[in-house]
Amino acid sequence: MNLENTLLNSLGIEVVSIDKELVVLTMPVDSRTIQPAGFLHGGASVALAETAASIGAAAYVDLEENHVFGIEINANHVKSKRDGIVTAMATPLHVGKTTMVWEINITDEEDNLICISRCTIGIVPKRK
Repeated sequence: MNLENTLLNSLGIEVVSIDKELVVLTMPVDSRTIQPAGFLHGGASVALAETAASIGAAAYVDLEENHVFGIEINANHVKSKRDGIVTAMATPLHVGKTTMVWEINITDEEDNLICISRCTIGIVPKRK
């Protein structure tokens, strides 16, 4: 997967593992991902969550025939973080032909829950 010139590269998101039942990504908490007060930006957490869900959905479809797009996401930011690494673990709750729903837990190095998110992914056939 080429991450150059993408949001993933800009935020320092790295792929740890990709499986249909579990996608694991990491992201640093640093100058790229914090808000002005010095804490992890909620938008960065949401970007990490949607990325994990989208990568997971892509594992289920033929990408030669379909696109996958995030169509809805929610997130509860339950703990703040100033530095270090956060890890997103995404698991599918529903895998359908046109939509998927993924749950994403974002934790820190001590396994503290930082953010919990649910993302709906749309599967859209490519135009021919």
